[in-house]
Amino acid sequence: MKSIISSGRSALALLAASAILLFAGFRADARSSEVSGTGVDGRETVNLNLGWDFHLGDGDPASFKDWEPVNLPHDYQISQPWVEPQPGDAGDFGDQASNSSSRLSSRAFKEMGAGWYRKALTPSPDWKGKRILLDFEGVMLVGDVYLNGERVGGTDYGYVGFEIDLSDKLVYGKPNEILVRADTGIPMNSRWYTGGGLFRDVNLVLTPAGTYFPRHPLYILADMQGHVEVKADIVMETDAGELTVKVEILDPDGKTVGGNEGTLRFARRRADYEYVSETITVPDPLLWDCEHPVLYAAKVSLLDKSGRVIDSVCDRFGFRTIEFSPEFGFKLNGKKVLLKGSANHHDYGCLGAAAYPKAAQKRIQLLKSFGHNSIRTSHNPYSEAFLDLCDENGMLVVDELYDKWLRQYAGGRKDWEDIWQYDVREFVTRDRNHPSVVMWSLGNELQTYANLPYRDWGVTPYRMMKELVHRYDDSRPITVAMHPRGRNHQTDSLPAPLALETDVASYNYRYMYFPGDGKKFPWMMFYQSEANNSIPQNFYSMNLDKVVGLAYWGAVGYLGESGGWPSKGSSGGQFDITLEPKPMAYMVKSMFSDEPMVYIGVERAPAKRRMWNGMMTGSPTIEHTWNLEKGTTIGKLYTYTNAEEVELRLNGKSLGVKKNSREPNARNMILWENIKYVPGKLEAIARTGGKEVARNTLETTGEAVRLVMIPDQGTWKGDGRDIQYVSVIAVDRKGRKVFDADHLVTFKVEGAAGIAGVGSGDMSSNESMVGPQHSLWHGACQVVLRSVPEPGTVILEASADGLKGARLEFRTR
Repeated sequence: MKSIISSGRSALALLAASAILLFAGFRADARSSEVSGTGVDGRETVNLNLGWDFHLGDGDPASFKDWEPVNLPHDYQISQPWVEPQPGDAGDFGDQASNSSSRLSSRAFKEMGAGWYRKALTPSPDWKGKRILLDFEGVMLVGDVYLNGERVGGTDYGYVGFEIDLSDKLVYGKPNEILVRADTGIPMNSRWYTGGGLFRDVNLVLTPAGTYFPRHPLYILADMQGHVEVKADIVMETDAGELTVKVEILDPDGKTVGGNEGTLRFARRRADYEYVSETITVPDPLLWDCEHPVLYAAKVSLLDKSGRVIDSVCDRFGFRTIEFSPEFGFKLNGKKVLLKGSANHHDYGCLGAAAYPKAAQKRIQLLKSFGHNSIRTSHNPYSEAFLDLCDENGMLVVDELYDKWLRQYAGGRKDWEDIWQYDVREFVTRDRNHPSVVMWSLGNELQTYANLPYRDWGVTPYRMMKELVHRYDDSRPITVAMHPRGRNHQTDSLPAPLALETDVASYNYRYMYFPGDGKKFPWMMFYQSEANNSIPQNFYSMNLDKVVGLAYWGAVGYLGESGGWPSKGSSGGQFDITLEPKPMAYMVKSMFSDEPMVYIGVERAPAKRRMWNGMMTGSPTIEHTWNLEKGTTIGKLYTYTNAEEVELRLNGKSLGVKKNSREPNARNMILWENIKYVPGKLEAIARTGGKEVARNTLETTGEAVRLVMIPDQGTWKGDGRDIQYVSVIAVDRKGRKVFDADHLVTFKVEGAAGIAGVGSGDMSSNESMVGPQHSLWHGACQVVLRSVPEPGTVILEASADGLKGARLEFRTR
């Protein structure tokens, strides 16, 4: 059994005020930005998210006349019209398709294409002699960067970041033009909606020249006993003599609780150094876990002989120990923890792929409230802010790099063999200090592709990447999500060769093979990397004491991978695309949480079954409403509960009491059949040991009479980057949500914000997700506002024909 130790956050993160400083006088909202400032500790960072121009389409940027002002993050696909397929369209992967399936169905029926971004930057003459880096966290799907007409860099896999050294290319004291071309590729370059453009942060980083910390320089190893070892990559291109390397450990309040100093001497014919500190012991550390995600920080500084700080970086980490074993699956700080989570793509509904931190926070906190403790980042790295928020909220992460190890799925511009070396390094060094990250995943559902490099079922590519991962982090196990678990979709008596190579055997959907494969190969550890909606059997059929855990596929509705027009994406999960919980979310909560609960779900339509990935998929339509047609007989009604029994009452009359089954395929979902609908009140009363522990009620509502707007709680920053979610619902005279209301809602915003997106849970809607109006679906819709760069008052009004409108007033800070 191997004990595994880790920690952290991104190496250039802003934590200690003495480590990083925003430039004084930077006009983030200006089209032409003049930047100056001295900074502290030799390193300065400025965010460049504001003040860009955008042009949709390709060609010579000098000829474009229709630039529009935009701020980052920005997804240029989400505002484009839906493209309805025509008969005879080619399918996404070469098949001849009908009107219900087209080449764009996987990409959410958005047209592919390029877009250009433009920004003017006037560097201060004081910058001369410094190292000036333009840092992109990602460009979707591939991108090229130009400075004053010269290509200076780019990316062939837009999910990982890159930086460009502009030091010798800038014209100081005069405007410099930055141009970025982003391209979504062709439809078959992705199996889901990717979005397009500068969808993550862009920063400018200034460091000293000659002696400095390079990209993602820190590797922090910390355990639950309080031991910390810090490794730092350092560059000395010129003779700086003898340097002092100072390491400080900061507690959550920023107080220094440990540290040490060492020396580093210049050596000719060598520029790159790897400094390893002596072990630091922090007495009685506060541990990082899912319930108490306590974060410390390591600050590392380079000092010259006079004690002057040349360069300094700071990164967060957590004191925690992780262990994996066939005997218990996964332990965190010596305690068994079952990964109970989800696997989703990276879009945020009506915001598209734009990586707003508030959107990530809302999703993480919602999942936590329903008992989830883990997320698999399928099938690519998420934003740095997402992992920061997982650290802060105690959400465990299975961090994934690729879908397939093929040119087609790795950006489409270069062969996978030409880019993986950079991608793996950037992926691991960026994410290795996050305490939330407990396992690396290098790919998904690929072992059946006969044309994988080296043609040995993926074994050699995996071994190559594993060796490189271990160069930068050997504290976590490595896996690959597999489907099928064998070498084909038919019955295979043995796991695929790749399954026998990975540290943890991750099977998508094929949990039923865990017992047999474990018996044949007792060293194997199992993780159900995707679970479908045949809940709860795929959870309770596993040996929960021994498996690592599971991730429900598409727990949140997402764009792309639709079953055909008019659906724009997947809607079979636990939450719709606006994050409204469905009855199935409460089913999962009853399994993931010990909190006593009961929830009613009414089956309105049977499952529409279809073949997907070699298996039949599809879920029935289950809703939480008691507004049905008179005379209806409800064939199936479920009460989801973790209590021992449930009594169902209709208008005060008992319809019976039923026990909770212990059988895996029926546990926590009590079935009631052939119930005749009568308007009024339906109640589910859950009891354990004869005592009521939870109750859920459905009532027949009246007609909708007014709109109600419900904003998310918390601070809304007036920085031009922060967003505010507002839910809009139609209610009757008693204030109850009217499930069948479908009015068109029009929004009006005044003041210090604008509309970033609108939407509903209706995946078949042809309405735009960008604009001032959207229809209610199941009585609700959503509007997301984005602040302007100055704090102020925001007034939001919502109106709909036949309903009394609503008004909200905010103050951004």
